[in-house]
Amino acid sequence: MSHIIAIAQQKGGSGKTTLAVNLAVGFAREGKSVALIDTDPQGSAGRWFMMRVEMMEEPGIEFSTASAWGISYECRKLAQSHDIVIIDTPPKADSDLRPALRAADLVLVPVATSHVDLWAVEAVLELAERAGKPAIMVMTRARAGTRLSADVGEKAAAMAAEVAESPMNNRVVYAETLGQGRAALEAPKGPAHAEVQTLVREIAARLSQV
Repeated sequence: MSHIIAIAQQKGGSGKTTLAVNLAVGFAREGKSVALIDTDPQGSAGRWFMMRVEMMEEPGIEFSTASAWGISYECRKLAQSHDIVIIDTPPKADSDLRPALRAADLVLVPVATSHVDLWAVEAVLELAERAGKPAIMVMTRARAGTRLSADVGEKAAAMAAEVAESPMNNRVVYAETLGQGRAALEAPKGPAHAEVQTLVREIAARLSQV
């Protein structure tokens, strides 16, 4: 059975593409066939994939682009041949986002560790609720042990949405590998490996419930 994940956040710089590509590679390394769709006109996921194609013979995942009106068709097509389809959406919460949410089985909302990012979550959560889709907030660029991280985490937990138990902490390896067409799991083993692997398994367990 295939599953579709939409990654959505109306604030730019929240780590949407970083989350998307790391999940894509993470699921692929778990033996799943994975497709990544970029619907963001900025094209960050597309640039990452083209760099990946240049850097390695076999990218390990399939890549596609789609406009808002074409996302439903593209998802249906890719879901026929892939276990996991991940949609990287534009940084907005309006009519362009709704088709991706309707196509998704699960919505992931990356939240960088700042109050501004947390404030931006509400519109996406509302759209996901209207679409009848479960949503999970994923803390990105987290700084373990800091007062800000703890405060944002507490406020996120108080909102009407799940918060992933597995954060993606603020590590240089995520930015470095993104610019190389790779993911953290493809860098020398370090703390990010455990973070991504744990998050992938947490998301997989949640998908089994939808």
